[in-house]
Amino acid sequence: MNQVWLVRHGETEWTVSKQHTGTTDIPLTPQGEEDARALRGELAKQSFAAVFTSPLQRARRTAELAGFPDATVDDRLVELNYGDYEGRTSAEIHKERPDWLLWRDGSPGGESMDEAGRRADAVIEQISAVDGDVLLFGHGHFSRVLGARLLGLAASEGRLLMLGPGSLSVIGSEHGQRAIRTWNWQSKI
Repeated sequence: MNQVWLVRHGETEWTVSKQHTGTTDIPLTPQGEEDARALRGELAKQSFAAVFTSPLQRARRTAELAGFPDATVDDRLVELNYGDYEGRTSAEIHKERPDWLLWRDGSPGGESMDEAGRRADAVIEQISAVDGDVLLFGHGHFSRVLGARLLGLAASEGRLLMLGPGSLSVIGSEHGQRAIRTWNWQSKI
């Protein structure tokens, strides 16, 4: 069973302000670029049979600065579609919907967790056929969904798998079952 390496893109202005950033295509901050460069040494120690990235510039730039400028773009790795909540913070949303939880409720006009889970399953089907380890550059919430699905959990269980900007996570296997090898590693921790 191959290992799946997940990299969350480096910091953006909306990461700092805690705004939901789905399809809004914003660049990395200078700190985000530094986050991405900090991954280079760790990733250079590995050999990957395939490297994929979200089409959004924050993920593509992270891949480039981490040493993978030729990563294959895969549209399925894009962040969740937050619909009406794009650009808003959870604090703002809670003023209108105090009991709102992304992992349970999704976003009006956006993508449900079931839809995100199906998208993750399609990615898993593709990468499971790769003979060797795979590296994926993506986003916070979708990578958490992908991590949950790789572990055989419901997409909504991604709520349990926090990811910081510029983090590296590895899902390996033990006794023929996928298992977390490393989660949310950051060079600045």
